Amino acid sequence: MTRLLHPSIQSSLRANDSFAGGVLTCKCQEKPVKVKIEGGIAHNHACGCTKCWKPEGAAFSVVAVAPSENVTVIANGDKLAVVDPSALIQRHACNECGTHLHGPVERDHAFRGLSFIHPELFGTNDWPAPSFAAFVSSVIEGGVDPSEMDGIRANLREVGLEPYDCLSPALMDFLATWTAKKNGVLAA
Repeated sequence: MTRLLHPSIQSSLRANDSFAGGVLTCKCQEKPVKVKIEGGIAHNHACGCTKCWKPEGAAFSVVAVAPSENVTVIANGDKLAVVDPSALIQRHACNECGTHLHGPVERDHAFRGLSFIHPELFGTNDWPAPSFAAFVSSVIEGGVDPSEMDGIRANLREVGLEPYDCLSPALMDFLATWTAKKNGVLAA
């Protein structure tokens, strides 16, 4: 069995370093929530965690970050609610269709000032492709049979995504550096 990774990455990836933002739109047919992203996005990746919003049937979400100051709700924001107020990422989802539109990090953390978004909600295919897969083992927590994991990892590699059971090495280094500076181990 070949599990659906995510519709936007299943068959091919594309690069677009010149992406300058756009409007994310929830899945509602009437009065959709719209969130404007000004400027580019970064650290786009496939995510296997059980907290991220995924399209129907997909084992992974596709998620990237944008500076929170570049994220503005421009339509029907009254339909948004935070999914889990105790979570680091304050995922704002449409209370009608369930689509996650943006998730700012507001507390003291290396990712503070960033908002997590789902680029497939731009409605175009000109955003940068994911560059890695994170929290791959977590798909088991979402119901994937452990016997499928070798095939899933092979499929991720076939489409050009290195699978990690945490974040990419560059992001893990960023987190560790932030923590070391905060704790005075490294100079700020």
